[in-house]
Amino acid sequence: MKKKGIKIIISLILFLIAFVIKCNNEWINNTIYIISYIIVGFEIVRKAIRNIIRGKVFDENFLMTVATIGAFVIGEFPEAVAVMLFYQIGELFQSYAVDKSRKSISSLMDIRPDFANVERNGKVEKVDPEDVKIGEVILIKPGEKVPLDGYIIEGKTSLDTKALTGESMPKEVEEKEEVLSGSINLNGVIKMQVTKEYEDGTVSKILNLVENASSKKSKSENFITKFAKYYTPIVVIIATILAIIPPLIIKDAVFSDWLYRALSFLVVSCPCALVISIPLSFFGGIGGASKIGILIKGSNYLEQLANTEIVVFDKTGTLTQGVFEVQKIEAVGISKEELLKITAYAENYSNHPISLSVKKAYGKEIIEKQIEKTEELSGLGIVAKIEKQDVLVGNEKLMIKGKINFSKVDEIGTILYVAIDGKYAGYIVIADKIKQDSAKAVAQLKKNNIKHIVMLTGDKRSVGESVAKELELNKVYTELLPIEKVEKVEELLKEKSKKGKLIFVGDGINDAPVLAISDIGIAMGALGSDAAIETADIVLMTDEPSKIIDAILLAKKTMKIVIENIVFAILVKVFVLILSAFGISTMWEAVFADVGVSIIAIINALRVLNIKKCIF
Repeated sequence: MKKKGIKIIISLILFLIAFVIKCNNEWINNTIYIISYIIVGFEIVRKAIRNIIRGKVFDENFLMTVATIGAFVIGEFPEAVAVMLFYQIGELFQSYAVDKSRKSISSLMDIRPDFANVERNGKVEKVDPEDVKIGEVILIKPGEKVPLDGYIIEGKTSLDTKALTGESMPKEVEEKEEVLSGSINLNGVIKMQVTKEYEDGTVSKILNLVENASSKKSKSENFITKFAKYYTPIVVIIATILAIIPPLIIKDAVFSDWLYRALSFLVVSCPCALVISIPLSFFGGIGGASKIGILIKGSNYLEQLANTEIVVFDKTGTLTQGVFEVQKIEAVGISKEELLKITAYAENYSNHPISLSVKKAYGKEIIEKQIEKTEELSGLGIVAKIEKQDVLVGNEKLMIKGKINFSKVDEIGTILYVAIDGKYAGYIVIADKIKQDSAKAVAQLKKNNIKHIVMLTGDKRSVGESVAKELELNKVYTELLPIEKVEKVEELLKEKSKKGKLIFVGDGINDAPVLAISDIGIAMGALGSDAAIETADIVLMTDEPSKIIDAILLAKKTMKIVIENIVFAILVKVFVLILSAFGISTMWEAVFADVGVSIIAIINALRVLNIKKCIF
């Protein structure tokens, strides 16, 4: 860009000297014009010649070369230089726009780690992250990037996860917590055990997603490519006819006048505004999305998002937190604290998520010598002897089997009934919490005319219907196996219009098949499974469902800009083409119709980059 800018400035100065000062000697004046042209236009002419040799004749380089050299031939030196000069200014605008789009993604590229500090043989070695194996321990100092995925085994710190999630607030982490590569360690020194090799880590996958996003073209981009392929030779043929036929059949027609018209026609006809601004709009949309933690794998998905009609959610980990927590404790004859303690001791040797949630809620050290025995009864619960007390912890079937006089509870979630020495002691409710962001996401989708919002879950009916009721979803299907989820989505795909699209949002490995068959698959990137992220078309780097509406509205904004550019460019070009054919417009109007329209379209396309989190 800097070199191109310098060339344009030098060429412009020479052009103004020749155009404004005008030496008495016409030969000197024309020489200055030619030097100015060579400085700014040599690269375009060279590309045109190279493409002709390769068989790619009809492109913008060819049009600019023919039009400007033709203008020299008929003695219109100022117009020839001006066309090339303004064209290059337009190209400079394009380079600036693309560079700005790239910079919006460059924060993601900055997450690529340069090294990893690995503990080997009692020493810390600085090595390439790709050389670190699973299970090795790495040291991360303040200010360093986390090079690989893993969990903390020593220390605590604050992490800057902005490049991954778009979140500006630092994330506090401590021992046993998972840390994703690409984060930046802000203060404490931490040691991590590596859980994934570099190529399977978060950084590597994000970079691959971004780098490959441009390979998938949208229908609008394909339209422009096909349009230019047929349009360019047609206008060249028309321009040739315009230059040759009228002087032969019209009395007193001057060949140089009609050649000038034909050259103006060629300059106007160049489809630069379309060829440049349409891909740039999509590229800008992808860049703008990445700034708020939404990774879109291709412009085709951005285009499809704008036509969303049906949104289907998975439940666990998508609308809910996917983490079981103790929601309620009701004790009979003893304190709630004592009931929770007895239950935690009974569940001590189990690694079931329910057991882990009870122990987490208890939060104190368990003195194992107080546990005399425990026995897990499949499908029922746990029988234990704790501090010489006989304890039953489990479902209602266990209470019935133990002949315990208890009251059946109708609560949403998993109920753990507890009996001590043959007497009912109360119950604990354990359930998955709905994300705070989920209600906002559903409300925003409805507000933006997404009328059909569905939830699919493998969870039991009472739980699924409770979540659906609280979030005011249109429909819920419960107790589904992975294959049944696929079947339900196939049914829903038949309900949408021909143009409409279905989005599926999920995070688990069992969601991968559904993500694949949906029009657009969206995966929760922070906690989602590798399979879901690989299969999805869009990845949300935070676990906020409301990001979906941001993505949809960004897509609509992008498509609006694309349509504006297409309509504006075609209308202006058709109008000036007609004027050029009838000799009403000069080469200067032709320059505006080509370069001016391109610059306006590019500036319009840049608007899609001006996006902030939750701007909608």
